[in-house]
Amino acid sequence: MFELVLRVGFSLFVILGMMWGLARLVRRPLLGRGHGDLVVLNRQQLSRGAALAVVKVADRAMILGVTDQQVSLLGEAEIEAFEHHPAEHRDHLAVDAELAAELANGPGDLPGRHPAAPKHGRLDGSLLSPRTWRSALEFLRDRTSHR
Repeated sequence: MFELVLRVGFSLFVILGMMWGLARLVRRPLLGRGHGDLVVLNRQQLSRGAALAVVKVADRAMILGVTDQQVSLLGEAEIEAFEHHPAEHRDHLAVDAELAAELANGPGDLPGRHPAAPKHGRLDGSLLSPRTWRSALEFLRDRTSHR
């Protein structure tokens, strides 16, 4: 009985491994399947069967209306409006005077809060913060009173 379970398990393992390998092979682009200058910059779903898409073709950004039946050109836009700018690095954050004084104390002393964190308290944003519970209660009051 144990030998049969071992054979079935090993066979299943081999088959799943082959399926995984084939899926990776199919997903990999082959020669000549590259996208070239066609890139989808942004897509917004409007309803179940309709969406707007901004597509970069060469050096133009085209706004397309996409439905289940057709694709329509709605207009053109500036490419710069859809390029993603990298987030501000935390080494370049604006720091208030109080936190700058804490940071200037030396490398051994850690500041009481992250430079990007608000000045309220150490527990802000955590489950232990009274502000978190107050905002949750206000939200629930608003949800239940507007019915």
